[in-house]
Amino acid sequence: MSTLRTIISLTLLAAAFILVPARAAEPDPKEVTYTAPDKIVWRKGQNADTATVQGDPSKPGIYIQLIKWHPGNMSRPHFHSTDRYITVLSGTWWIGTGPKYDPASTFPAPAGSYVVDLAGKIHYDGAKDAECVLEIVGMGPVTTTQAEQK
Repeated sequence: MSTLRTIISLTLLAAAFILVPARAAEPDPKEVTYTAPDKIVWRKGQNADTATVQGDPSKPGIYIQLIKWHPGNMSRPHFHSTDRYITVLSGTWWIGTGPKYDPASTFPAPAGSYVVDLAGKIHYDGAKDAECVLEIVGMGPVTTTQAEQK
């Protein structure tokens, strides 16, 4: 009987270690920086919310921004002074090119798509029926210029 109790006790003890999650050690900030999603600072906007997670687009050097397009919002034709490298993280991002603003002619870029906004080339973009989130990487300083619409 004591052997059975020992086996049951050991089984329960092993189960406790398996079922109780271990607390993961946080990364050493001297080696890795880490920002939890709930600690990312979003700046609310009328058409989209933005979060700059690295650098500053108005200053020299790399910058990384997150853009959360609100459903039913698009930019108007514009261009940037430097290339911008974009990954669609969630939702579908709709892209149009040229100076004529025509949301019906935009092309869908679903989550996982990779897009490059080439410097000086006119485009417009945004979300149609659902929110989409983008990660934009570029080299600053970058300026955005509204294009003359045709």
